[in-house]
Amino acid sequence: MNTPTHLGLVYIASLVLFLSLFCGCEPSEENSQVIQDRIMRHVNALASPKMEGRETGTNGEKMAAAWLDSAFRSLDLIVKGDVDAIQTFQYKPHPPMQMHGVGDTATLGMALVQEIEGLNVLYATDVSPSSEWGVLAAHYDHLGYGAEGSLFRGDPSLHFGADDNASGVAALLEMAFRFTKYSPENPILWAGFSGEEKGLWGSNHFCKNSTVGLDSIKYMINLDMIGRMRGDTLAVYGTGTSPEWMALLETCNTDSLILIPSESGVGPSDHTSFYLEDIPVLHFFTGQHPDYHKPSDTPDKINAVGIRKVVDFVERIMRDLDQKSDWPFTATIDQDKNSTPSFKVTLGVMPDYLFDGQGMRIDGVSEGRPASNSNMQRGDIVLSIDTIKVTDMMTYMKALSMFSEGQTSTVVVRRGDKNVAVDVTWD
Repeated sequence: MNTPTHLGLVYIASLVLFLSLFCGCEPSEENSQVIQDRIMRHVNALASPKMEGRETGTNGEKMAAAWLDSAFRSLDLIVKGDVDAIQTFQYKPHPPMQMHGVGDTATLGMALVQEIEGLNVLYATDVSPSSEWGVLAAHYDHLGYGAEGSLFRGDPSLHFGADDNASGVAALLEMAFRFTKYSPENPILWAGFSGEEKGLWGSNHFCKNSTVGLDSIKYMINLDMIGRMRGDTLAVYGTGTSPEWMALLETCNTDSLILIPSESGVGPSDHTSFYLEDIPVLHFFTGQHPDYHKPSDTPDKINAVGIRKVVDFVERIMRDLDQKSDWPFTATIDQDKNSTPSFKVTLGVMPDYLFDGQGMRIDGVSEGRPASNSNMQRGDIVLSIDTIKVTDMMTYMKALSMFSEGQTSTVVVRRGDKNVAVDVTWD
Protein backbone atom coordinates (compact mmCIF):
# COMPACT_ATOMS: atom_id res chain seq x y z
CA MET A 1 0.00 0.00 0.00
CA ASN A 2 1.43 3.37 -1.00
CA THR A 3 0.35 6.18 1.30
CA PRO A 4 1.41 9.41 -0.49
CA THR A 5 2.76 12.55 1.14
CA HIS A 6 3.25 14.67 -1.96
CA LEU A 7 2.52 11.79 -4.34
CA GLY A 8 6.17 11.80 -5.37
CA LEU A 9 7.11 12.46 -8.95
CA VAL A 10 3.48 12.51 -9.99
CA TYR A 11 2.95 15.58 -7.81
CA ILE A 12 5.96 17.34 -9.35
CA ALA A 13 4.74 16.64 -12.88
CA SER A 14 1.26 17.91 -12.04
CA LEU A 15 2.64 21.04 -10.41
CA VAL A 16 4.42 21.92 -13.65
CA LEU A 17 1.13 21.45 -15.51
CA PHE A 18 -0.73 23.70 -13.10
CA LEU A 19 1.43 26.74 -12.38
CA SER A 20 -0.03 28.88 -15.18
CA LEU A 21 -3.71 28.30 -14.40
CA PHE A 22 -4.33 31.08 -11.86
CA CYS A 23 -3.69 34.76 -12.36
CA GLY A 24 -3.09 37.06 -9.41
CA CYS A 25 -5.82 39.66 -9.83
CA GLU A 26 -8.95 40.05 -7.78
CA PRO A 27 -12.03 38.28 -9.24
CA SER A 28 -13.93 41.57 -9.02
CA GLU A 29 -11.38 43.15 -11.38
CA GLU A 30 -11.68 40.43 -14.00
CA ASN A 31 -14.07 40.38 -16.90
CA SER A 32 -16.23 37.34 -17.54
CA GLN A 33 -14.07 36.01 -20.38
CA VAL A 34 -10.96 35.86 -18.18
CA ILE A 35 -12.88 33.84 -15.59
CA GLN A 36 -14.36 31.52 -18.22
CA ASP A 37 -10.95 30.95 -19.79
CA ARG A 38 -9.54 29.97 -16.39
CA ILE A 39 -12.46 27.60 -15.80
CA MET A 40 -11.87 25.94 -19.16
CA ARG A 41 -8.16 25.51 -18.47
CA HIS A 42 -9.13 23.53 -15.36
CA VAL A 43 -11.66 21.44 -17.30
CA ASN A 44 -9.20 20.73 -20.10
CA ALA A 45 -6.46 19.74 -17.66
CA LEU A 46 -8.59 17.35 -15.61
CA ALA A 47 -10.35 15.84 -18.66
CA SER A 48 -7.05 15.45 -20.50
CA PRO A 49 -6.07 12.01 -21.86
CA LYS A 50 -3.07 12.26 -19.51
CA MET A 51 -5.47 11.64 -16.60
CA GLU A 52 -6.62 8.34 -18.15
CA GLY A 53 -10.24 8.84 -17.10
CA ARG A 54 -9.42 9.20 -13.38
CA GLU A 55 -10.87 5.87 -12.26
CA THR A 56 -10.49 5.35 -8.51
CA GLY A 57 -7.58 3.09 -7.65
CA THR A 58 -5.68 3.65 -10.90
CA ASN A 59 -2.63 5.67 -11.87
CA GLY A 60 -5.02 8.08 -13.58
CA GLU A 61 -6.67 8.85 -10.26
CA LYS A 62 -3.28 9.39 -8.62
CA MET A 63 -2.28 11.79 -11.40
CA ALA A 64 -5.55 13.68 -11.02
CA ALA A 65 -5.18 13.81 -7.22
CA ALA A 66 -1.66 15.19 -7.58
CA TRP A 67 -2.88 17.80 -10.07
CA LEU A 68 -5.68 18.86 -7.73
CA ASP A 69 -3.26 18.91 -4.80
CA SER A 70 -0.94 21.25 -6.69
CA ALA A 71 -3.89 23.41 -7.72
CA PHE A 72 -4.97 23.98 -4.14
CA ARG A 73 -1.38 24.30 -2.93
CA SER A 74 -0.83 27.22 -5.31
CA LEU A 75 -3.54 29.12 -3.42
CA ASP A 76 -1.64 28.91 -0.10
CA LEU A 77 -4.38 27.02 1.71
CA ILE A 78 -4.12 24.84 4.82
CA VAL A 79 -3.84 21.07 4.32
CA LYS A 80 -6.64 19.07 5.96
CA GLY A 81 -6.02 15.44 5.04
CA ASP A 82 -4.70 12.61 7.18
CA VAL A 83 -1.27 12.74 5.52
CA ASP A 84 -0.63 16.28 4.36
CA ALA A 85 -3.63 17.15 2.17
CA ILE A 86 -4.45 13.56 1.24
CA GLN A 87 -7.00 11.33 2.96
CA THR A 88 -6.60 7.72 1.86
CA PHE A 89 -9.46 5.24 1.94
CA GLN A 90 -9.82 1.58 1.00
CA TYR A 91 -12.84 -0.30 -0.28
CA LYS A 92 -13.44 -3.74 -1.69
CA PRO A 93 -15.50 -3.88 -4.88
CA HIS A 94 -18.86 -5.56 -4.44
CA PRO A 95 -19.17 -8.53 -6.81
CA PRO A 96 -20.35 -8.96 -9.44
CA MET A 97 -18.16 -6.10 -10.68
CA GLN A 98 -19.06 -5.45 -14.30
CA MET A 99 -15.88 -3.96 -15.67
CA HIS A 100 -16.13 -2.50 -19.15
CA GLY A 101 -12.46 -1.81 -19.52
CA VAL A 102 -8.95 -3.13 -19.88
CA GLY A 103 -7.73 -6.45 -18.47
CA ASP A 104 -8.03 -10.21 -18.85
CA THR A 105 -10.01 -12.68 -16.74
CA ALA A 106 -7.21 -13.00 -14.19
CA THR A 107 -7.10 -9.24 -13.73
CA LEU A 108 -10.86 -9.14 -13.26
CA GLY A 109 -10.66 -11.94 -10.72
CA MET A 110 -8.08 -10.01 -8.72
CA ALA A 111 -10.28 -6.90 -8.89
CA LEU A 112 -13.03 -8.85 -7.17
CA VAL A 113 -10.92 -9.62 -4.10
CA GLN A 114 -8.40 -6.80 -3.77
CA GLU A 115 -9.07 -3.57 -1.96
CA ILE A 116 -9.13 -0.39 -4.00
CA GLU A 117 -7.24 2.58 -2.58
CA GLY A 118 -8.69 6.01 -3.21
CA LEU A 119 -7.53 9.53 -2.43
CA ASN A 120 -9.53 12.49 -1.13
CA VAL A 121 -7.83 15.88 -1.51
CA LEU A 122 -8.68 18.25 1.35
CA TYR A 123 -7.73 21.90 1.93
CA ALA A 124 -9.10 24.76 4.05
CA THR A 125 -9.06 28.54 4.19
CA ASP A 126 -6.51 30.14 6.52
CA VAL A 127 -8.75 31.58 9.26
CA SER A 128 -8.93 31.56 13.04
CA PRO A 129 -10.33 28.40 14.65
CA SER A 130 -14.10 28.27 14.57
CA SER A 131 -16.83 25.89 15.63
CA GLU A 132 -18.66 26.28 12.30
CA TRP A 133 -17.31 24.91 9.03
CA GLY A 134 -18.69 25.27 5.54
CA VAL A 135 -17.88 22.54 3.01
CA LEU A 136 -17.73 22.97 -0.76
CA ALA A 137 -17.07 19.71 -2.59
CA ALA A 138 -16.80 18.13 -6.02
CA HIS A 139 -15.74 14.62 -6.99
CA TYR A 140 -12.80 14.41 -9.37
CA ASP A 141 -12.91 10.69 -10.23
CA HIS A 142 -14.53 9.22 -13.35
CA LEU A 143 -14.77 5.90 -15.21
CA GLY A 144 -11.31 5.35 -16.68
CA TYR A 145 -11.63 3.29 -19.85
CA GLY A 146 -15.20 2.29 -19.13
CA ALA A 147 -15.54 0.94 -15.62
CA GLU A 148 -18.74 -0.16 -13.93
CA GLY A 149 -21.38 2.44 -14.68
CA SER A 150 -20.39 3.16 -18.28
CA LEU A 151 -23.28 3.48 -20.73
CA PHE A 152 -21.00 3.04 -23.74
CA ARG A 153 -21.55 -0.17 -25.70
CA GLY A 154 -18.45 -0.10 -27.92
CA ASP A 155 -14.89 -1.27 -27.30
CA PRO A 156 -13.12 -0.04 -24.15
CA SER A 157 -12.51 3.68 -24.64
CA LEU A 158 -11.24 6.55 -22.56
CA HIS A 159 -14.04 8.28 -20.65
CA PHE A 160 -12.95 11.93 -20.34
CA GLY A 161 -15.58 13.03 -17.80
CA ALA A 162 -15.55 16.70 -18.74
CA ASP A 163 -19.00 17.43 -17.33
CA ASP A 164 -18.84 14.52 -14.89
CA ASN A 165 -17.07 15.99 -13.06
CA ALA A 166 -14.25 18.18 -14.31
CA SER A 167 -16.90 20.90 -14.48
CA GLY A 168 -17.57 20.72 -10.74
CA VAL A 169 -13.86 20.62 -9.88
CA ALA A 170 -13.21 23.67 -12.07
CA ALA A 171 -15.93 25.53 -10.17
CA LEU A 172 -14.52 24.32 -6.83
CA LEU A 173 -11.08 25.72 -7.70
CA GLU A 174 -12.56 29.00 -8.93
CA MET A 175 -14.44 29.36 -5.63
CA ALA A 176 -11.32 28.59 -3.57
CA PHE A 177 -9.41 31.17 -5.63
CA ARG A 178 -12.04 33.81 -4.93
CA PHE A 179 -12.17 33.13 -1.21
CA THR A 180 -8.41 33.46 -0.85
CA LYS A 181 -8.94 37.10 -1.86
CA TYR A 182 -11.55 37.56 0.86
CA SER A 183 -11.07 36.42 4.43
CA PRO A 184 -14.27 34.74 5.67
CA GLU A 185 -15.18 34.83 9.33
CA ASN A 186 -15.61 31.05 9.43
CA PRO A 187 -13.42 28.34 7.87
CA ILE A 188 -14.28 26.60 4.63
CA LEU A 189 -13.21 23.09 3.65
CA TRP A 190 -12.49 22.60 -0.05
CA ALA A 191 -12.95 18.89 -0.75
CA GLY A 192 -12.07 16.92 -3.85
CA PHE A 193 -13.61 13.50 -3.32
CA SER A 194 -12.78 10.30 -5.18
CA GLY A 195 -14.80 7.09 -5.38
CA GLU A 196 -18.06 8.90 -6.10
CA GLU A 197 -18.61 6.83 -9.23
CA LYS A 198 -18.00 3.63 -7.23
CA GLY A 199 -20.73 4.49 -4.70
CA LEU A 200 -19.84 7.69 -2.80
CA TRP A 201 -16.80 5.94 -1.31
CA GLY A 202 -14.67 9.01 -0.64
CA SER A 203 -17.34 11.22 0.88
CA ASN A 204 -18.66 8.33 2.95
CA HIS A 205 -15.18 7.68 4.33
CA PHE A 206 -14.72 11.36 5.11
CA CYS A 207 -17.97 11.53 7.05
CA LYS A 208 -16.85 8.57 9.14
CA ASN A 209 -13.33 10.00 9.53
CA SER A 210 -13.82 13.75 9.30
CA THR A 211 -10.63 15.80 9.52
CA VAL A 212 -12.45 18.93 10.73
CA GLY A 213 -14.94 17.49 13.22
CA LEU A 214 -18.26 16.39 11.75
CA ASP A 215 -20.30 18.11 14.46
CA SER A 216 -18.75 21.44 13.49
CA ILE A 217 -19.91 21.36 9.85
CA LYS A 218 -22.70 23.88 9.35
CA TYR A 219 -23.53 23.05 5.72
CA MET A 220 -22.24 21.17 2.67
CA ILE A 221 -22.59 22.31 -0.95
CA ASN A 222 -21.91 19.81 -3.74
CA LEU A 223 -20.99 20.66 -7.35
CA ASP A 224 -21.54 17.74 -9.72
CA MET A 225 -22.18 18.02 -13.47
CA ILE A 226 -22.64 21.76 -13.80
CA GLY A 227 -21.07 22.08 -17.24
CA ARG A 228 -24.07 21.79 -19.56
CA MET A 229 -26.35 24.65 -18.56
CA ARG A 230 -29.21 25.15 -21.03
CA GLY A 231 -30.53 28.68 -21.00
CA ASP A 232 -30.36 29.81 -17.38
CA THR A 233 -31.87 26.67 -15.85
CA LEU A 234 -30.23 25.16 -12.77
CA ALA A 235 -31.39 22.22 -10.66
CA VAL A 236 -30.87 22.57 -6.91
CA TYR A 237 -31.30 19.45 -4.77
CA GLY A 238 -31.54 19.33 -0.99
CA THR A 239 -33.67 22.45 -0.55
CA GLY A 240 -35.70 20.66 2.10
CA THR A 241 -32.69 19.88 4.30
CA SER A 242 -32.94 23.27 5.98
CA PRO A 243 -36.11 25.34 6.44
CA GLU A 244 -34.12 28.41 5.38
CA TRP A 245 -32.59 27.23 2.10
CA MET A 246 -35.30 28.49 -0.24
CA ALA A 247 -35.35 32.00 1.20
CA LEU A 248 -31.56 32.21 0.90
CA LEU A 249 -31.61 30.91 -2.67
CA GLU A 250 -34.16 33.53 -3.68
CA THR A 251 -32.17 36.31 -2.02
CA CYS A 252 -28.92 35.27 -3.72
CA ASN A 253 -30.41 34.63 -7.16
CA THR A 254 -29.64 38.13 -8.43
CA ASP A 255 -28.88 36.78 -11.92
CA SER A 256 -32.48 35.53 -12.22
CA LEU A 257 -31.51 31.93 -12.88
CA ILE A 258 -34.42 29.56 -13.46
CA LEU A 259 -34.15 27.30 -10.41
CA ILE A 260 -35.62 23.80 -10.35
CA PRO A 261 -35.63 22.93 -6.63
CA SER A 262 -35.93 19.46 -5.14
CA GLU A 263 -36.30 18.95 -1.41
CA SER A 264 -34.65 15.54 -1.10
CA GLY A 265 -31.30 15.27 0.62
CA VAL A 266 -30.71 11.85 -0.95
CA GLY A 267 -29.33 11.49 -4.47
CA PRO A 268 -26.57 9.83 -6.51
CA SER A 269 -23.80 12.20 -5.45
CA ASP A 270 -21.62 13.10 -2.48
CA HIS A 271 -24.06 15.42 -0.70
CA THR A 272 -25.98 12.29 0.36
CA SER A 273 -23.13 11.21 2.68
CA PHE A 274 -23.38 14.50 4.56
CA TYR A 275 -27.18 14.61 4.61
CA LEU A 276 -27.23 11.20 6.31
CA GLU A 277 -25.15 12.79 9.09
CA ASP A 278 -27.88 15.44 9.64
CA ILE A 279 -26.00 18.21 7.83
CA PRO A 280 -27.93 20.67 5.60
CA VAL A 281 -26.89 20.15 1.97
CA LEU A 282 -27.35 21.59 -1.50
CA HIS A 283 -26.42 19.91 -4.76
CA PHE A 284 -26.16 21.97 -7.95
CA PHE A 285 -26.69 20.25 -11.32
CA THR A 286 -27.31 21.46 -14.88
CA GLY A 287 -28.98 18.32 -16.20
CA GLN A 288 -28.40 14.98 -17.90
CA HIS A 289 -27.36 14.66 -21.54
CA PRO A 290 -26.71 11.89 -24.10
CA ASP A 291 -22.96 11.97 -23.36
CA TYR A 292 -23.41 10.98 -19.71
CA HIS A 293 -20.98 8.16 -18.74
CA LYS A 294 -19.73 7.86 -22.32
CA PRO A 295 -16.43 8.74 -24.04
CA SER A 296 -18.24 11.63 -25.75
CA ASP A 297 -18.37 13.68 -22.50
CA THR A 298 -15.56 15.93 -23.77
CA PRO A 299 -14.39 19.49 -22.92
CA ASP A 300 -15.50 20.99 -26.23
CA LYS A 301 -19.13 20.55 -25.13
CA ILE A 302 -18.74 22.44 -21.85
CA ASN A 303 -20.68 25.67 -21.30
CA ALA A 304 -18.11 27.82 -19.48
CA VAL A 305 -20.56 30.74 -19.24
CA GLY A 306 -22.95 28.46 -17.37
CA ILE A 307 -20.25 27.30 -14.95
CA ARG A 308 -19.35 30.92 -14.23
CA LYS A 309 -22.98 31.68 -13.48
CA VAL A 310 -23.16 28.76 -11.05
CA VAL A 311 -19.95 29.93 -9.36
CA ASP A 312 -21.26 33.48 -9.00
CA PHE A 313 -24.48 32.14 -7.47
CA VAL A 314 -22.76 29.76 -5.06
CA GLU A 315 -20.30 32.47 -4.03
CA ARG A 316 -23.16 34.74 -2.99
CA ILE A 317 -24.75 31.88 -1.03
CA MET A 318 -21.54 31.04 0.82
CA ARG A 319 -20.74 34.65 1.66
CA ASP A 320 -24.23 35.02 3.10
CA LEU A 321 -23.85 31.79 5.08
CA ASP A 322 -20.54 33.05 6.44
CA GLN A 323 -22.45 35.82 8.24
CA LYS A 324 -24.95 33.46 9.88
CA SER A 325 -24.28 31.92 13.27
CA ASP A 326 -26.45 28.85 12.75
CA TRP A 327 -28.07 26.90 9.95
CA PRO A 328 -30.84 24.49 11.02
CA PHE A 329 -31.21 20.97 9.61
CA THR A 330 -34.44 19.21 8.66
CA ALA A 331 -34.89 15.64 7.44
CA THR A 332 -36.70 15.17 4.15
CA ILE A 333 -39.37 12.55 3.62
CA ASP A 334 -37.00 10.06 2.02
CA GLN A 335 -35.09 9.79 5.31
CA ASP A 336 -37.42 6.80 5.54
CA LYS A 337 -35.91 4.29 3.12
CA ASN A 338 -39.31 2.65 2.69
CA SER A 339 -40.63 5.79 0.98
CA THR A 340 -38.38 5.33 -2.07
CA PRO A 341 -39.90 2.91 -4.60
CA SER A 342 -37.87 -0.03 -5.88
CA PHE A 343 -38.43 -1.55 -9.30
CA LYS A 344 -37.21 -4.41 -11.46
CA VAL A 345 -37.80 -2.94 -14.93
CA THR A 346 -36.72 0.07 -16.92
CA LEU A 347 -37.72 1.84 -20.13
CA GLY A 348 -34.08 2.39 -20.99
CA VAL A 349 -34.38 6.17 -21.09
CA MET A 350 -32.58 9.13 -19.57
CA PRO A 351 -35.06 11.40 -17.75
CA ASP A 352 -34.86 15.16 -18.12
CA TYR A 353 -34.30 16.15 -14.50
CA LEU A 354 -34.77 19.84 -15.31
CA PHE A 355 -38.29 19.31 -16.68
CA ASP A 356 -40.85 20.82 -14.32
CA GLY A 357 -44.05 20.23 -16.30
CA GLN A 358 -46.57 17.42 -15.98
CA GLY A 359 -45.17 13.97 -16.73
CA MET A 360 -41.64 12.61 -17.20
CA ARG A 361 -39.75 14.06 -20.18
CA ILE A 362 -37.29 11.76 -21.97
CA ASP A 363 -33.86 13.30 -22.58
CA GLY A 364 -32.22 10.24 -24.14
CA VAL A 365 -33.11 6.74 -25.40
CA SER A 366 -30.77 3.73 -25.14
CA GLU A 367 -30.60 1.47 -28.19
CA GLY A 368 -32.02 -2.02 -27.83
CA ARG A 369 -34.05 -1.20 -24.72
CA PRO A 370 -37.87 -1.16 -24.33
CA ALA A 371 -38.33 2.53 -25.21
CA SER A 372 -36.15 2.26 -28.32
CA ASN A 373 -37.86 -0.97 -29.39
CA SER A 374 -41.21 0.84 -29.17
CA ASN A 375 -39.95 3.86 -31.18
CA MET A 376 -40.11 6.26 -28.26
CA GLN A 377 -38.08 9.43 -28.88
CA ARG A 378 -36.06 12.04 -27.09
CA GLY A 379 -38.45 14.82 -26.10
CA ASP A 380 -41.43 12.49 -25.54
CA ILE A 381 -43.22 13.18 -22.27
CA VAL A 382 -44.52 10.06 -20.49
CA LEU A 383 -48.06 10.77 -19.27
CA SER A 384 -49.25 7.33 -18.22
CA ILE A 385 -48.27 3.66 -18.02
CA ASP A 386 -51.33 1.43 -18.35
CA THR A 387 -53.82 2.94 -15.89
CA ILE A 388 -51.18 4.75 -13.82
CA LYS A 389 -50.93 8.50 -14.35
CA VAL A 390 -47.38 9.87 -14.46
CA THR A 391 -47.13 13.44 -13.18
CA ASP A 392 -43.43 13.62 -12.16
CA MET A 393 -40.32 11.53 -11.50
CA MET A 394 -41.67 10.03 -8.29
CA THR A 395 -44.91 8.79 -9.86
CA TYR A 396 -42.88 7.46 -12.80
CA MET A 397 -40.68 5.41 -10.45
CA LYS A 398 -43.70 4.19 -8.53
CA ALA A 399 -45.25 3.06 -11.81
CA LEU A 400 -42.11 1.09 -12.71
CA SER A 401 -42.26 -0.69 -9.35
CA MET A 402 -45.54 -2.33 -10.40
CA PHE A 403 -44.22 -4.26 -13.41
CA SER A 404 -42.00 -7.28 -14.03
CA GLU A 405 -39.72 -8.36 -16.85
CA GLY A 406 -41.62 -9.77 -19.84
CA GLN A 407 -44.87 -7.92 -19.15
CA THR A 408 -46.32 -5.64 -21.83
CA SER A 409 -47.80 -2.23 -21.00
CA THR A 410 -49.31 0.65 -22.92
CA VAL A 411 -47.38 3.88 -22.45
CA VAL A 412 -48.93 7.18 -23.46
CA VAL A 413 -46.51 9.95 -24.36
CA ARG A 414 -46.96 13.55 -25.40
CA ARG A 415 -45.09 14.11 -28.68
CA GLY A 416 -45.32 17.67 -29.91
CA ASP A 417 -49.01 18.57 -29.74
CA LYS A 418 -50.28 14.97 -29.89
CA ASN A 419 -50.69 12.07 -27.47
CA VAL A 420 -49.20 8.83 -28.78
CA ALA A 421 -49.83 5.35 -27.31
CA VAL A 422 -47.09 2.69 -27.68
CA ASP A 423 -46.84 -0.89 -26.43
CA VAL A 424 -43.76 -1.60 -24.32
CA THR A 425 -42.39 -5.00 -23.30
CA TRP A 426 -40.39 -4.62 -20.12
CA ASP A 427 -36.90 -5.94 -19.57
